[in-house]
Amino acid sequence: MKQEWQQYIDIINQVVKPALGCTEPIAAAYASAVAADTLGAAPESLEVLVSDNLYKNSMGVFVPGTGKIGLAIAAATGALAGDSEAGLEVLAKITPEQVASAQMMIDAGKVSVRRTETDEFIYCCVIARGQGREALVCISGGHTLVVEKQLDGEVIYAVEPSTKTATGSICDGVDISIAAIYDFATQVDFDRIKFILKASDLNTRLSDEGMARSYGLEVGRTIKKSIDEGMLAEDLLNKIVMCTAAASDARMGGASLPAMSNFGSGNQGIAATIPVVITAQRYQCSDEQLARALIMSHLSAIYIKSHYPPLSAFCGNTVTSAAASMAMVYLAGGSFEQSCYAIQNVISDSSGMICDGAKASCAMKVSTSSCAAVRAFLMALNCHSVSGQGIIAADVEQTIRNIGQMVSHGMSTTDSTIINIMSA
Repeated sequence: MKQEWQQYIDIINQVVKPALGCTEPIAAAYASAVAADTLGAAPESLEVLVSDNLYKNSMGVFVPGTGKIGLAIAAATGALAGDSEAGLEVLAKITPEQVASAQMMIDAGKVSVRRTETDEFIYCCVIARGQGREALVCISGGHTLVVEKQLDGEVIYAVEPSTKTATGSICDGVDISIAAIYDFATQVDFDRIKFILKASDLNTRLSDEGMARSYGLEVGRTIKKSIDEGMLAEDLLNKIVMCTAAASDARMGGASLPAMSNFGSGNQGIAATIPVVITAQRYQCSDEQLARALIMSHLSAIYIKSHYPPLSAFCGNTVTSAAASMAMVYLAGGSFEQSCYAIQNVISDSSGMICDGAKASCAMKVSTSSCAAVRAFLMALNCHSVSGQGIIAADVEQTIRNIGQMVSHGMSTTDSTIINIMSA
């Protein structure tokens, strides 16, 4: 097997992971669980300092298993009941009694949360105090990337800056491109990539949960109701939008089921998975074909997003849905050239969508980008592509670089403005 193919598999295994709940509040829960372990006792108080972007993405989303919103409940529950060995599934085994204890801790004024100045987009520092001792744990650059631990002011663990691997730099030094990803996904031995089918299992289960019960804005259930009433047809487009939105409804609404995340985002993991799964069903594809398509979707999304910061004012579902559209073309028997058309079309269609934090309405943005993915896929199959218009270049790789430049340099002021509006 080619050396770079193993690197691709390593990248996928590093950032395509099961995550229970929105990854920003879960990062605080994880850091708090590690801080409690470091303290060696249940904390009596918590001080939580987070980056602006982590704060933004935690303001409006339910923490699974709690029925509550925000960083305070995430941190307190993580500290009192979290499993630090479970990573992004740190809160998987919490009980109502433990949630009640966490809320009592908050009500007693023992949990403080505030924003802090930092150059990192993903940053959370938790100071846990109890029994006369103090533990400090910092994560930086990744939702579970612990870079420092202190106990009673003494550093007991620290990552050297030169060895720290932030999520945004995951593709640095790797020979990767859309063409290389396509070749890898279509040619690598099936046994090396069939692990990605777990994404189908987890995210389909989450979609089913969102259809079965009331969560958030019920975007998926509203579409289903409209289909049942004859207002909409249950065609490929509406089924994809309905099922993808339902998974996001459940995730944003606090369902106690994990999503297979992509690049630190459960919603983007959903957007990279569900449209591809439903398209595979439509074309009666084998598990091997589905696995290849999911690899194509998830890895292409990671690659495109590696061109800009992991948290920003740009809704990452846009490029994730572009990657999903590419994979849908593959499942329909289209060519590599047509897959590139699909990427171009989605980015042209929905690249103006902003990120104003994680919340119930993310399900609407997921449905918007997934709808764009279906339209783009159908256009690509008919050899129609946006090219040389606006930020869309004639070459897909240049388009990806253009997106990176737009987000990294053009949207930093937008991000600050959004955060200031939300914090007012």
